[in-house]
Amino acid sequence: LPTKSTFGSSLQDSESGRDLGSGVRGPAEAMFNQQQGIQGLLKEGGRHFSGVDEALIRNIEACKQLSQITKSSLGPYGTNKLIVNHLGKHFVTSDTNTIVTEMEVAHPAAKLIVMAATAQEQECGDCTNFVVSLGGELLLRAEELLKEGIHASDVLKGYELGRNKILEFFDSLVVWSCTDVRSVEEIKKCVRTAISSKQLGFEDVLSKLVAEACVKVMPPVPSKFDVDNIRVTKISGGTIAGSFVVDGMAITREPSGVESEKTKAKVAIFASGLESQSTETKGTVLLENAEQLMNFTKGEEQRMDDFISSIRDAGVEVVVSGGPISELAIHYLNKYRIMVLKITSKFELRRVCRTVGAQAIIRTGAPLPEELGYVESIKVEEISSQKITVIKTADARISTIVLRSASPNILDELERAIHNAANVVRCVTKDPAFVPGAGATEIELAHQLQQFGATVPGLDQYAVLKFAEALEVVPKVLAENSGHNHVDAITALYAAHQKGTKAAGIEVESGGITCDAVAKGILDHAASKKWAIRFTLDAVLTVLQVDQIIMAKQAGGPKAPADGGRDDD
Repeated sequence: LPTKSTFGSSLQDSESGRDLGSGVRGPAEAMFNQQQGIQGLLKEGGRHFSGVDEALIRNIEACKQLSQITKSSLGPYGTNKLIVNHLGKHFVTSDTNTIVTEMEVAHPAAKLIVMAATAQEQECGDCTNFVVSLGGELLLRAEELLKEGIHASDVLKGYELGRNKILEFFDSLVVWSCTDVRSVEEIKKCVRTAISSKQLGFEDVLSKLVAEACVKVMPPVPSKFDVDNIRVTKISGGTIAGSFVVDGMAITREPSGVESEKTKAKVAIFASGLESQSTETKGTVLLENAEQLMNFTKGEEQRMDDFISSIRDAGVEVVVSGGPISELAIHYLNKYRIMVLKITSKFELRRVCRTVGAQAIIRTGAPLPEELGYVESIKVEEISSQKITVIKTADARISTIVLRSASPNILDELERAIHNAANVVRCVTKDPAFVPGAGATEIELAHQLQQFGATVPGLDQYAVLKFAEALEVVPKVLAENSGHNHVDAITALYAAHQKGTKAAGIEVESGGITCDAVAKGILDHAASKKWAIRFTLDAVLTVLQVDQIIMAKQAGGPKAPADGGRDDD
């Protein structure tokens, strides 16, 4: 190809001698005038990073920063984070899933770790901090190997080998299995650790509430247990000791009419509301005298009277409405002594249907017998100057935990702890095995992996041994958050595990460094840990396989004017 200068001079028009290259540039010349290399392939504004230093180390750095944020929230003495999201809502929490979701992480590599944590939350509902912390630590160790000159592919092989070996070791670490998911005592033992990692000091009260609620709604086939059947109603005021479980639902809304209590009553649920439908077209009415004015609304009143009386004739004493209720409807409902409750959320309405065994009706007419539900009792209770409607049923399909505490932030955090505990119960119905907690499992896995790593030939050995080091992050962070020296703690744990004490973990309450995790009832769900390791390794291996970052120019129109006014056009 000709050079730029010869290309420009060769574009001469033989007839007129005009220089075609000196006018408006054509697409061909524009192409040759672009930047060299990959930047020349991209549109203006695109960015490109490649190689270990530019792409891989940058990605690892972003993931390390993310894990640094969540690490300090691990364990019973983990610290809280105060997050203000894009809507200005405040979160004071140590729940990793909430932290990484509300932070709205923008970095594409760090997003992979966030996605792994989200997948863990959906699959198990617990161990999300373990995913982010272990992911950051594995990448930190990988960075050390890369800087020593080991190729990323050798690190990948070593990490895959380590993951497969760890999952084989798990079965030998199981110390207890839940044999009866309908026993309150056994479920308490299952959820106690999950709750104490978020609410240390309240684990006995909360685990009892969760166990009672879960056992009451446990289906005939336990593996079909649904976390959505455990509801939480939060009431500010009082202490956690005042919390209780309702066999049914507790709704923070009082009835619309005058009736406030019914027992052994039939329930009709109208999804579309209780009001006379207006016509689609507008009409004009001319009233000539007082009699016409008196008779004007009688037709509407008569229709509403007939409708409500037909509900009463069907034996219904409680009506639940999913839409607006007109004043006329309330008048006739009071007249026939029918209790009426308005629920605006369609999801809450579905739960009420499930609780009372009714079908939602979308017409204004008398309900059919098969569409009706039944309640043992429905009444209004006043707790701490807030009125709630409590619906109780005989064979409860939904249980509600009514939480009491001082402030909305504490109540939100208690709700997250209960949600985690309910998810642990869901996992237990599918796999009842438990391993020692308090960092004991991680140290034992690291100990066994180091022994295995010594037998691995080639450069993969370095990555396997680094994997074992990365597993120390859990006991290390637990020790630091509890005020111990992490070097002394890790050394003491390794000494105990080499003697064969597989349940030795970090002591967080008394002055000692190690404790027997099984004797103290600190147990982690085995399958949740396995899933966490799988998801973490998937994310870490994906980050390590990236060698180039190519970013297109961000889409979007011109910036809005500073004063927020309209354009001149």
